[in-house]
Amino acid sequence: MDDVARTPHYLIDPRKFRDPAITADGEPRAHVRLQRLETLWFCTGTLCNLECRNCYIESSPSNDSLVYLTAGEVGAYLDEIERERLGTRSIGLTGGEPFMNPDILAILEDALGRGFDVLVLTNAMKPMMKCADGLLSLRRQFGDRLTVRVSIDHYDEAVHEEERGPKSWAPTVKGLHWLTSNGFHVDIAGRLFSGETEAQMRAGYRGLFRREHIELDANDPARVVLFPEMDETIDVPEITEACWAKTGTSPDAMMCASSRMVIKRKGADHPVVVPCTLLPYDPQFELSRTLVGSFTDVALNHPHCAKFCVLGGASCGG
Repeated sequence: MDDVARTPHYLIDPRKFRDPAITADGEPRAHVRLQRLETLWFCTGTLCNLECRNCYIESSPSNDSLVYLTAGEVGAYLDEIERERLGTRSIGLTGGEPFMNPDILAILEDALGRGFDVLVLTNAMKPMMKCADGLLSLRRQFGDRLTVRVSIDHYDEAVHEEERGPKSWAPTVKGLHWLTSNGFHVDIAGRLFSGETEAQMRAGYRGLFRREHIELDANDPARVVLFPEMDETIDVPEITEACWAKTGTSPDAMMCASSRMVIKRKGADHPVVVPCTLLPYDPQFELSRTLVGSFTDVALNHPHCAKFCVLGGASCGG
């Protein structure tokens, strides 16, 4: 795979994704209503030890536009879940690199201690390994209620490093070995940017796991989650209300029908709630300071809504 293969053939029509109510063709835009808050995500901050070539949230060692959430700020939202009896079952932690957040172990312990299932996303490199003792303690206390999702963008070292940078492969594989050898519940996040089919990708991961003696089932979509690639410059169709019947999908199956994410912008006095993990920057998707206040319809007014969720059939929860 080379740079030419990833160059957009079409730039997005500038008339699209302008009006939250109406598409460029004058059709009613599709909306999604929150049915239940099954999963609450927290963006622990956009700082990361890597700077990937196409990171949807633009994480890097210098990007602190979304700042670290504190254990107290996270705890306040967990309190709201309990106080309002929202029935949330799982907590997701994403970044940036969550293990760079100085409160990450306290956040994990609080969420797990309240009975939530917790999913934490990581590149499994040095920041995670600095938390090794704390993670082992959490594993002993809470077992498989803690899932660690390791980002391995492609099963081939060269392709993975083309995206994530040189010398990013070996530390990630080493971290993956540490997790699996210590009995953590692990899954893998890959990306469909190489032009291969899903079957080819799963065969590639199967070969990787075999070579590395890692016991993960590459055919299980819950253990190897393959995400469609996102590029805001590539043209995608807008999603109208009529699209649900045409695509055979349901608004209730969209991520924003069952999830929300908490972020904190640099310089802000407090965190805010956005619909999902994919839209942390666009101010039109800033819903509320509270979870209950975020229980509003979400207009699918962004290319990611179309490509990732409706047409890609993906969800960050797996």
